[in-house]
Amino acid sequence: MQHETHAQHTGHDHAAHDRAAPAPHGGHHDHAAHPGHDHPAHSHHGGGKVSWSMAAKATLHCLTGCAIGEVLGMIIGTALGWGNAPTMALAIVLAFFFGYSLTLWAVVRAGVGLKTAIGVALAADTLSITVMEVVDNGVLLLVPGAMDAHLADGLFWGALAFAFLIAFLVTTPVNKWMIGRGKGHAVVHQYHH
Repeated sequence: MQHETHAQHTGHDHAAHDRAAPAPHGGHHDHAAHPGHDHPAHSHHGGGKVSWSMAAKATLHCLTGCAIGEVLGMIIGTALGWGNAPTMALAIVLAFFFGYSLTLWAVVRAGVGLKTAIGVALAADTLSITVMEVVDNGVLLLVPGAMDAHLADGLFWGALAFAFLIAFLVTTPVNKWMIGRGKGHAVVHQYHH
């Protein structure tokens, strides 16, 4: 009896589908007609096409945390009269801290448990922050006088802005490659709704 009911139900579904008027937009191939429907071609969890815009947003997110940490580290190191090496070390530690924290905050806010969120942040940001820190600190070391400039000097802020720009340009393709492989910020996208 249960089988017959199932067969009748299935037949009813097909009949209802057959009676439906053909869609004026050409059937299910018009993606614009289904804005809420996800299509595998747009997936960012590996194998899908990743736009430069998406990679740039991920890099900007990372750069924001790095910039907060680095500037804070330089302000603290300079205020305490530290030398270049300890100031740079503090700036790098704080860049990682704030870089991870921004991702952690976003993922936890999406309802993920703290332990899982820490894993997501580490997976999403480690390579991105590392590349960014190597590049921007390398640029700062190469700009004459930048490491000895004080917070009130235009050279300090100019060199820092230039270093962040170069780091952004180098890190964006790295993030694009990682997201395309389902790594890096791809692991964060599933928590953004």
